[in-house]
Amino acid sequence: MVDVDKIDLGAVVMTGLSMALMKQQPVAAATVDRLRRVHPDKTPAELVAYMNKFYLVGVAAIGAGTGAASAAPSGLVRAPAVYLQRLSFLEASALYTLSVAEVHGLHAEDLERRTLLATSVLAGNFAATKVLQETVGRTAPYWGREIVKSIPMSVILKANKLLGPQFITKWGSTQGVLVLSQQVPLLIAVALGGGGSTLVGWTIIKAAQAILGPAPDSWDHLPDVTSPATARRARRTAQTSRR
Repeated sequence: MVDVDKIDLGAVVMTGLSMALMKQQPVAAATVDRLRRVHPDKTPAELVAYMNKFYLVGVAAIGAGTGAASAAPSGLVRAPAVYLQRLSFLEASALYTLSVAEVHGLHAEDLERRTLLATSVLAGNFAATKVLQETVGRTAPYWGREIVKSIPMSVILKANKLLGPQFITKWGSTQGVLVLSQQVPLLIAVALGGGGSTLVGWTIIKAAQAILGPAPDSWDHLPDVTSPATARRARRTAQTSRR
């Protein structure tokens, strides 16, 4: 039987985030390129709204699975299933954040900047803004562009160290859903998991808006998705994602 209390939540969460950010960056770029080709008439704001809808549907399904796993009578089944669902939620949220950043033209090449960008959204924009103001020494209306383009790497590393524990606190604890779901029937646990995940999904969408700002008015800031160079990038991304 797996003892939930003995699992290193911080290590699980941060490892899961790092793996998601390494794997999902090229997927995010390819996803935005594909959506732009499939929906050529959509503005950046309309495409983000489209992505919001499918993100919420996805995390609701993941949450329902978490609720069902939490209600399982056996800890041997329950704990691994719950952590797997949690990591799935984290990966979906990382992909969503990186995809919205791509719409804004913010492509973070290095993992450290990607990490700060993602944790700024996933830990909540209030906590991130406080940390960034303390480390950078100034305020900014939308921190996403600063993180990717302007903030020195030394400051990025310092901000990651400060924001990391807050991110772990928000994402690491499963005790609430475990205790609650053990006390209700399976169908209710599923509903609680799905509804709770949708609510968390909405907070992530709002945090992304606060960190990244409003979507651009047009696609002038990004390459033409029908150009040969963009097509080659899409093929390379697809090959990398399959490895």
